[in-house]
Amino acid sequence: MKLVILDGYTENPSDLSWEKFDKAVDVKYYDRIDSANVGKAIKDADFILTNKTVLGKEEIDNAPNLKYIGVLATGYNVVDIDYAKTRNIVVSNIPSYGTDSVAQMCFALILEMYNQVGLHNTAVQNGEWVNSKDFCFYKSPLVELAGKTIGIVGFGRIGKAVAKIAESFSMNILANDVYQDKNIVLNNFQYVGLDEIAKRSDVISLHCNLTDENKEFVNKEFLTKMKSNAIIINTSRGGLINEKDLAEAVGNKVIKGAGLDVISVEPMKAENPLRGVDNIILTPHISWATKEARSRLMEMAFDNFKNFLDGNPINVVNK
Repeated sequence: MKLVILDGYTENPSDLSWEKFDKAVDVKYYDRIDSANVGKAIKDADFILTNKTVLGKEEIDNAPNLKYIGVLATGYNVVDIDYAKTRNIVVSNIPSYGTDSVAQMCFALILEMYNQVGLHNTAVQNGEWVNSKDFCFYKSPLVELAGKTIGIVGFGRIGKAVAKIAESFSMNILANDVYQDKNIVLNNFQYVGLDEIAKRSDVISLHCNLTDENKEFVNKEFLTKMKSNAIIINTSRGGLINEKDLAEAVGNKVIKGAGLDVISVEPMKAENPLRGVDNIILTPHISWATKEARSRLMEMAFDNFKNFLDGNPINVVNK
């Protein structure tokens, strides 16, 4: 039996091990693969692991022996799960490996926006402190989180983890979600609608899935409702934001800024309007990628695979 790992490098750039998979079945490993070569790579596969490599009907039809697809991520939109089901192919995902890492990155972006550590480090390294007439200096206004309001859109595992950190900073917490957990125990907490999130928040942090209904809901209309000193953070899905509208809003000082770990098309295109805009911080989709989170992902991916081999599939997304 043959397992093909299609794009394993981002999950394991050599600091983890695929050993458990190697011991279970014959493994063919690719660091990354061009879409044109996917069909050839999987033609003899019984099982596939994929992260961002697309497996639609055309690709799946190139693998007549395929029985299982393991997605090395929580999101599984890269797989045509409905077609896989018609072929009796089980598709599993990794539901909760990166909660703490993503919440941590969310606050790394917030704190960078509010404290400008990178900006001040660069200034010191360039000699501005050496040449300063004062014992300290600051290149931009510094902002305290205590007493500020964070609006969290999407209040699942990650949204709740962000709320707990926000509570430790003595922030007020607003949340928006289709499903409201009535058992939340947080100080200064309230469920509200999106309009209230926009109007009342100093920080808006996105933690919801991308759907046809909420695609680009952060647009000109939403942004003009926000406070002029507010910031928006996105560690969820790039497609939640209309990037042209956001670039214009920050550039024209409609809002203060944004910290984004995800964008609509990844890797980023050279012409993306977010590039080069002052007060927009961009990181390359790394909130999930701490070694600890990737280690959990690896263990859970193997558990999914082993349970499938044993006839008891878990975390199945196309039942």
